[in-house]
Amino acid sequence: MITFADSVTALDAGHAGAVLITGSHAGAVAAWYAAQGGVRAAIFNDAGSGLDDAGVAGLILLERIAMAAAAVAHTSARIGDARSMWATGTLSRVNAAAAAKALSTGMRVAEAARALARR
Repeated sequence: MITFADSVTALDAGHAGAVLITGSHAGAVAAWYAAQGGVRAAIFNDAGSGLDDAGVAGLILLERIAMAAAAVAHTSARIGDARSMWATGTLSRVNAAAAAKALSTGMRVAEAARALARR
């Protein structure tokens, strides 16, 4: 199952076990919300990455718990808009768990989410 949330702070029981597409950045706090929400995998926005890649630091944290996670180029979809990410987003970063599920940079979000949902 694929679910959407413009912000990871809006997760509820309906997101648990699903592949999440969220408009949130992929920072440490957002990764924590995704993990606490029990999602199976997550696709975030890279939000331009930020200083010292803080905007995508959560991908490494989720890798530590073997959760596949990726970030979408902020130039390809609106930040804070999960449906925009689905419609036009392309991946800019993937963690090792996502790469092991055949995700790669440049991949369209819809294709990536479907691949995560199948595995």
